[in-house]
Amino acid sequence: MTVSKVQQRREAKVALIVEAAWDLARRDGITQVSMRDLAKAVGMRQPSLYAYFDSKNALYDDMFADGNRQLVAVLSALELPADPRAALKTALKAFADFAVSDAARYSLLFTRVIPGFEPSAPSYAIAQDVLSRMVAIMSAAGVTDPGDVDCLVAMTAGLIDAQLSNDPGGTRWLQHLDRMTDLLVDNAISATNTRSTP
Repeated sequence: MTVSKVQQRREAKVALIVEAAWDLARRDGITQVSMRDLAKAVGMRQPSLYAYFDSKNALYDDMFADGNRQLVAVLSALELPADPRAALKTALKAFADFAVSDAARYSLLFTRVIPGFEPSAPSYAIAQDVLSRMVAIMSAAGVTDPGDVDCLVAMTAGLIDAQLSNDPGGTRWLQHLDRMTDLLVDNAISATNTRSTP
């Protein structure tokens, strides 16, 4: 299906507004994005924004989708090693680097800081694609039990949160990612073997 020139112009304008919203989020924090400031940033009157987003949550929804598309692009571009555990470490590092490179984006994508905001089904589907990719890499490395997957996700998120909170721009916490991954993968494989032994 071809996209009309009108639709192309609209999509380009939406992309420009979303990028301006990210700039405001980085400056002021994701919860402080103001439609008035956003309208000013893109050279519009505030009521005109509602021709593109019928509410502030609709704007957040487009930002949520945009951020997850960026993460999908990062993961898609990875050249994963043949060794499954090395591949997992590579993917987790890419994920963590993506997260700490933009605290405002991480906040919207992975924390619930905006009261009443729930991503739409199409936007959430992109986030589910990210999770599916990561879970497939975990599974190849031997992390297959849902509880073990949860532990690996929580460990990664915890290190990211500690890095952003206590050493932004540094490596104090993320330097432990590989070691913690080894510990959790070893434990997951051991537990799986124990469960499967008659």
